[in-house]
Amino acid sequence: MAAFVIVTTEFLIVGLLPALARELHVSISVAGQLVTLFAFTVMLFGPLLTGLLSHIERKRLFVAILLVFAVSNALAATAPNIWVLALARFIPALLLPVFWGTASETAGQLAGSLHAGRAVSTVYLGISAALLFGIPLGTLAAHAFGWRVAFALLAGLSLLMAMLIAYFMPTLELPRRMRLGEQARILKDPRFVAHVGLSVLIFTAMFTAYTYLADTLETLVGVAPARVGWWLMGFGAIGLIGNWLGGRAVDRSPLGATVIFVVVLGIGMAASVSLASARGWFEIPFVLWGVAYTALFPICQVRVMRVASHAQALAGTLNVSAANAGIGLGAIIGGLVIPHWGLGTVGYLATAISALALLTIPLIARLRSTRAHAVA
Repeated sequence: MAAFVIVTTEFLIVGLLPALARELHVSISVAGQLVTLFAFTVMLFGPLLTGLLSHIERKRLFVAILLVFAVSNALAATAPNIWVLALARFIPALLLPVFWGTASETAGQLAGSLHAGRAVSTVYLGISAALLFGIPLGTLAAHAFGWRVAFALLAGLSLLMAMLIAYFMPTLELPRRMRLGEQARILKDPRFVAHVGLSVLIFTAMFTAYTYLADTLETLVGVAPARVGWWLMGFGAIGLIGNWLGGRAVDRSPLGATVIFVVVLGIGMAASVSLASARGWFEIPFVLWGVAYTALFPICQVRVMRVASHAQALAGTLNVSAANAGIGLGAIIGGLVIPHWGLGTVGYLATAISALALLTIPLIARLRSTRAHAVA
């Protein structure tokens, strides 16, 4: 449930971009850089803050994070201009990777190594729930009452979740405190670095297209603004299937699962653009896109954490930082492409980036087998 609030805070902006751009008198490309700001903040500060805070008892840490999210969402609801709104996006971005790194680690430890993928995918149901309910309902609320109401509702939810965790969550054993240098040893492992780089490519592909999904539905598909939220809800409902499939596939073969869903992602994004005006056909690639998009969140997280032999909280956060680097790059790439070549181009470009990610996977697989052979 906390993950639902966290993810909705990060991605709600996607559904609000058209309304934000109109009210704040900025272009859709400029508004899209709020996504970049959030993502790059996560990328730059996430590993350091997680390393510094990973020793804090989890209940206390999660309550503090959600209180910060409540205050920042309240600030976003009252922002008079895009600069104050940018500040309200910057603050929670500092703590989002701390949450994901520690929550994923805790879930994996509780479930055991054989079922870590399923456990992490359960936490990642918060992403599916945000796609299914949070982002679409926020978009619908913004259309009916204004985008500020959407952020105000999210501030209230953040506060409620802080209270629920404080009341219901048991106090856990204090994690062992590790020095930053000891945790950072994972950065010397070329396999780990390669897996993190793969996450950057995958999320760049995903968010080159997804950042502008609401505008794509309005402009290319011809969905009325009042109905965009329902389409986003459908995308999230499809994602429940992807989350379930991804959590099970990654336990069998992390790289194999990555290959399958990156291929499906690329096909879905490209075909969604080419069939945008063909109602009745457009829904097929839209479903493929939604399934692969959501499946790749837990797949990438588990894939990276499996490579790390220690400091899994930091490993999980480094993957979240890598993902957000990709999110920011995707938003930038889409924002640069749209004014020059049009909105329809982003789907094809996103597919090209996913193809590039696929080409790196055999290299990573050989690197893994080479190191294993050397150890043997």
